[in-house]
Amino acid sequence: MAGKSAGSGVMDMVDLGQAIDWQANHAEEAGAPITARIVRAQRAMLELDTAVSRRMNSWAGLSLRDALPLRVAGGLHWLHLSGTAPALEPVYLGMASDQGTVDRLVAQAAQDFDTVLLPWLDSPPQTNEAGRSASIMAGLLWLADRLGPNFDLFEIGASAGINTMMARYAYDLGGVKAGPSLSRMAIAPEWRGASPPAAAPRIVGVRGCDIAPLDLADPAQALKLKSYVWPDAQARMHRMDAAIAIAAAMPPQLEKADAADFVEQELACPAQAGTTRCLFHSIMWQYLPDSAQARITAAMEAAGAAARADSPLAWLALETNRETFRHELTVRYWPDGGAPVKLAEAHPHGEWVEWLEEPAEA
Repeated sequence: MAGKSAGSGVMDMVDLGQAIDWQANHAEEAGAPITARIVRAQRAMLELDTAVSRRMNSWAGLSLRDALPLRVAGGLHWLHLSGTAPALEPVYLGMASDQGTVDRLVAQAAQDFDTVLLPWLDSPPQTNEAGRSASIMAGLLWLADRLGPNFDLFEIGASAGINTMMARYAYDLGGVKAGPSLSRMAIAPEWRGASPPAAAPRIVGVRGCDIAPLDLADPAQALKLKSYVWPDAQARMHRMDAAIAIAAAMPPQLEKADAADFVEQELACPAQAGTTRCLFHSIMWQYLPDSAQARITAAMEAAGAAARADSPLAWLALETNRETFRHELTVRYWPDGGAPVKLAEAHPHGEWVEWLEEPAEA
């Protein structure tokens, strides 16, 4: 996690066709053929004389970090979910599987709803997903086995705070249970490899930040968040509905803030004895500028150098390796030196987790 993320070389400037192809291939690797076809159809959109196509074609300094194809895909999905473009229904139900047909239907919708789609280019996708909490909770089990049970968590790139609410979910992680058993959010990914330690982490505090947080209590903002969910993943939609209901009872503690500013602010607070402060994030590091990544890394390493055995510091991240298409759960913790440890690989939306860390010998 230090400096640039793994595979960050491919984050440099690319042409638009490369960005579309990369994102489509990534969707296929993640088992999302409908999304892959919709992303590929954006090549047909580029041939149109619309405000969206002109802006896409003239995007300055395009990089994969901009996630431009996913911005457009979010807007197209909103057209479907809101009922604005009923002609897209065969695409999103998987009934139109021929790429030429998908190209034609997507291009027509883009032509008809050009002004509706245009604002979707203004901001990167919000990809909140409760299933990713399985990996983060497994990491907390591993840390609790080493550092003690108490954790004060802070999340960057929290979006609507779905993972900020992770303490309220019930988990079955390879037979290891965690969280409140009666939660309406039950997270039980397909588990591969050994089970994580059967520890009992206790989250004493958790808060998150996002540069543009979404409010799950606002139906319009909730629909926007759903629009970024890939249409292949109906289980994600069910988890989204459960998260919305849980947030209605008690909203997550979110702050509108720059990620680097937030981390520095959190680390400036005095550490509590008997508690591990832990930064966590999932599938967002790639969207941060190099300067923000460097500031966060420097702040964590400086705070780690000052960490004590009775007030440790940890950093859990579930992020994309852009060279392998793998999503890796890594951890660093102090005062043990902060050397990165790769704990697991996982499906980007939490469908499975492959635990790689060997259990400690008795």
